[in-house]
Amino acid sequence: QVQLVESGGGLVQAGDSLRLSCAASGRTFSRYAMGWFRQAPGKEREFLTYTSWSGRNTYYADSVKGRFTISRDNAKNTVYLQMNTLKPEDTAVYYCAAKILNRATPNPREYDYWGQGTQVTVSS
Repeated sequence: QVQLVESGGGLVQAGDSLRLSCAASGRTFSRYAMGWFRQAPGKEREFLTYTSWSGRNTYYADSVKGRFTISRDNAKNTVYLQMNTLKPEDTAVYYCAAKILNRATPNPREYDYWGQGTQVTVSS
């Protein structure tokens, strides 16, 4: 089992950058593939990006490709989401999630563990 805690959210202006962190407990973090999702008020949870156990394989939703970058540091049990050129429509609660199977998927139901989320607000 793994527990996830996101941090790094906040209020920024359009065009700014922000880096989110997701710290994981447990000694087997390197055996979990990781994903980032977001959920805006009144909308469904949206897949953003995925990284494999090693970090060598990544996958992005078209909506963030080229602006967001996922990375992980298995020695620190942490996965990151670097977000550049933020837009007001990026405003949402951002969640990290872990899955045991090392296979990319945008389906939130295939992720086994979730953090509590961190709010990102982008003003115009």
